[in-house]
Amino acid sequence: MSMGFTLLASAGDGTLEPFLGPPKIEMQQLFQGQRFPNVAVATDGTVLASWGNDDVKIRRSTDGGAQWSEPATLMEGGFQGGGLTVDTVSGDVFAFIEAHHPPAPIHIYRSQDHGLTWQTQPTKLLPNSQGHLPSMHMNDHGITLQVGRHAGRLIRPSRWYAAGNRREEWPNHYTNAIFSDDRGVTWQASEAFPEMGTGEACIVELSNGTLYYNSRVHWDQNEHNTRRRSALSRDGGVHWEDWRIVHALPDGHQHRSYGCMGGLVRLPVEGRDLLVFSNLDTPKATRERVTLWLSADGGQSWPIKRLVYDGPSGYSSLNAGRHGTASEGWMYLFFEGGPGGGGQMVRVNLTWLLQGVSNEDGQLPDWLTSRL
Repeated sequence: MSMGFTLLASAGDGTLEPFLGPPKIEMQQLFQGQRFPNVAVATDGTVLASWGNDDVKIRRSTDGGAQWSEPATLMEGGFQGGGLTVDTVSGDVFAFIEAHHPPAPIHIYRSQDHGLTWQTQPTKLLPNSQGHLPSMHMNDHGITLQVGRHAGRLIRPSRWYAAGNRREEWPNHYTNAIFSDDRGVTWQASEAFPEMGTGEACIVELSNGTLYYNSRVHWDQNEHNTRRRSALSRDGGVHWEDWRIVHALPDGHQHRSYGCMGGLVRLPVEGRDLLVFSNLDTPKATRERVTLWLSADGGQSWPIKRLVYDGPSGYSSLNAGRHGTASEGWMYLFFEGGPGGGGQMVRVNLTWLLQGVSNEDGQLPDWLTSRL
């Protein structure tokens, strides 16, 4: 495998304009039954949606999300591991599937044609300093780092399940990441997130190269356990620091201290740190009302939100279109629930989100509101 690649042009940031224009939102059902969404956008702009807790399948869109291929099976009997990762250096795409609910054997699939065909590869996963080999389920997509001395590194969220997924083990769980510096051949486990009882997370790279990590909480004894957690990494995802409770973001349905997997993406706009987060916005004990939140300062504040679907909703994954492709200007929200259940794909632009309501957490900057 040749390592003489350079960062692909489609991986770079573009301008804000493609995400603006008249407000747009569209939703369509991609899968029936089963669970666990992940969405990624290949370097040629092909949108990939993977799904399933028993037979992991994938669908592709080459026109920005208007039309979709028939479902193709990645692994029969497989359990979605999340972390669908596009290597913007080689153009390859990686899918992670476990044999059953973790802890479980991990299978890594690689596509060299933007998700059209897939091949298995040996799983080479190295432990962190604690000797822990994390599991993959159930996290949002991975990324390729673009800035600084770690540019080209692949990284995706992961989770240490300790002795299993029993409730009594939750205090021993922690979220973290795995990363690769050899184009996905070998993966190294990062050190632990600063808070135990966490898992199911998202990672984005800010414009200065800092990594922003956002996680769900599982252990109900954690303080403010219905709100999200965040931390930062300044060494390419090896260590996580500056932990805090993100009071502005709910961790799932608020009348139940269990959290819910959410999605996160940084919009590829040069010089800006526009982050979009997805989760549930309800005071009830039922999973419903999938919603988007917007930050214009790299996750320091979340001033605005907008309801996407006022009905049954669950886990969600987020991604954004790539500069110079048919996907440019779109945000992609893939979530459980919606009309008819199963897996729903929403494509939406930033203008639609900017017409949302206040989240009572700061103000949007003039450079953004002046574009409306």
